[in-house]
Amino acid sequence: MKSTEIIEILKNTGALLEGHFELRSGLHSDRFFQCANLLSRPLYAQQCCEALVEKMTVAGVLNDVDTVVAPALGGIVVGHEVAREMGVKSIFVEKQDDKLYLRRFKIAPGERIVIAEDVVTRGGRVQETIDIVKDAGGIVVAIALLVNRSGGKVDFGYPTFSLLEMEPVTWEPAECPLCEQGLPLVHPGS
Repeated sequence: MKSTEIIEILKNTGALLEGHFELRSGLHSDRFFQCANLLSRPLYAQQCCEALVEKMTVAGVLNDVDTVVAPALGGIVVGHEVAREMGVKSIFVEKQDDKLYLRRFKIAPGERIVIAEDVVTRGGRVQETIDIVKDAGGIVVAIALLVNRSGGKVDFGYPTFSLLEMEPVTWEPAECPLCEQGLPLVHPGS
């Protein structure tokens, strides 16, 4: 799947928004990824996750993977679709008191894991998930992302695959040209 096709799908499903946004980091941007809009369309979710698994398969990193782990909430559908395509189990970590925990599931020592997420900017939730997997004795094999917003700057120390790498422009609020133009600021959440 080519980048142009992926961008078209993201735009058509409302997953790539253009305007004036405040990101979770507090920075402002003219683009925002709301992958929930893509993932609410099962055929598009399946198509994109199949293409992501194909990238990992071609790279040869998917031998003997047991489980896909995703951070809730955004990564759950990605994790499920990636696991379905790979024919393995899908589990998730979830937030409690602003921290991720492995609450409903167990990871066996030596269990080989792919971590899947929808969008990464700084990678905090993926890193938390890596730490949880390692603390449980699991072995991280690869990271699978629908969108890597970092422009490839985030390095988790494991093979990382993304369907799309894009680094939208961001500004500190005091330096935002969109604020200077008086454009309404949207807080889309994540």
